[in-house]
Amino acid sequence: MSSVIEQKQQIVEEITGKFKASLSTVVVDYRGLTVSEVTELRKQLREAGIEFKVYKNSMTRRAAESAELAGLSEFLTGPNAIAFSTEDVVAPAKILNDFAKKHEALEIKAGVIEGNIATVEEVKALAELPSREGLLSMLLSVLQAPIRNLALATKAVADQKEEQGA
Repeated sequence: MSSVIEQKQQIVEEITGKFKASLSTVVVDYRGLTVSEVTELRKQLREAGIEFKVYKNSMTRRAAESAELAGLSEFLTGPNAIAFSTEDVVAPAKILNDFAKKHEALEIKAGVIEGNIATVEEVKALAELPSREGLLSMLLSVLQAPIRNLALATKAVADQKEEQGA
C-alpha cells in the first residue's frame, strides 16, 4: 500500500519539477483527436524539444499547488495533456494553436508562461507572436535603418555635387 503512495508522490514531484523548470506550459483537452492526429501532434512537439504528457488530474493539481500555481487547478478537469517547454516560451503555444486551427477537437485550456498562469486568450496571443528569429530580424532592420538612410543621403549629396561639377 505504501509503495503505491510513494509512486504517486514521485509522480507529483516529477510534475512539480517540470512546472518549475519549464519556461512555458500549455494545458490542452485532446478529447476527440484520433490516434494518428495525436501521433502527428506529439511528433511536431518532440521536434521542437517540447515534452507532451498526460497525467492524472488529481496528481497534476497537487503538483500545481506545490509549484505555487494553484489557479491552474480549475482548468484540470476532463482529459488533459500538458506540453512542457524548457527552451522556448513561444513554441508550445504556437504549435498547439496552429494544430488546434486545423483540428477543432484540440482545445487549449490554459497555460503557464514563465511562472504566471495564462488564460486561453493570452496563450493564443503568445502564439501569434513572430518567432525569435523573426523578432531578431525586425530588430536588426530597425537598427540598420539610420545607417542605411545616412548612406543614401551621403550618396545623394555626392551625386548632386558630381552633377554640378560636370
